[in-house]
Order: sequence, then C-alpha cells, then structure tokens
Amino acid sequence: MNNKLFVKNISFKITESELNQLFASCGEVVSTFIAKDRETGRPRGFGFVEMSSQAEAEAAIRELNNKDVNGRQISVSLAEARPKKPGGSGGGGFRNRH
Repeated sequence: MNNKLFVKNISFKITESELNQLFASCGEVVSTFIAKDRETGRPRGFGFVEMSSQAEAEAAIRELNNKDVNGRQISVSLAEARPKKPGGSGGGGFRNRH
C-alpha cells in the first residue's frame, strides 16, 4: 500500500502547516514535507504528503490534482519508492594506511 503522495508546483509561500490543512480535507494526514534547498533554505516547489490510508491518498489525488492553490496549479500523484542504492555503509574511498 502506498499512502505517500508527491506534490509538485507548490507555491514557494505555502507552509507545511498550510499544506497539511489542504490535504486534511481528504482524510487524515500522517506527515507533510516541503523540500528546501540545502544552501539557501528556500522551498524548491515540491513536497510529500503521507495520508493514513490508500483510499485517502486516492481521494486526495482526485480532489487536489490540478487544483489552483495560491495561484499555482498543483500536481498530486502517488510517490514512487526510491531505488535502493547498492553497497553497504557508504564508506569506501581511499584510505592511507601508514
């Protein structure tokens, strides 16, 4: 079951709290996250919303996909699982053993 939604074209002015309120109209929101630039801390225009059930996630897609929010037409779809990276702890690299 995938309850996590990918939301793109979010207004740069919307907060996670406002995004939570928007999606709460479709069911129980478990979490919200708006991606921010690492260097500037500014929003990147996309985020993720996790709903408590698959049915609520599907309802959110039906109700909110292509909806105008703060002057921007948002896109809502099921988030795809991130591919697992091969390898172990992520160490590696060169070691000088003197």
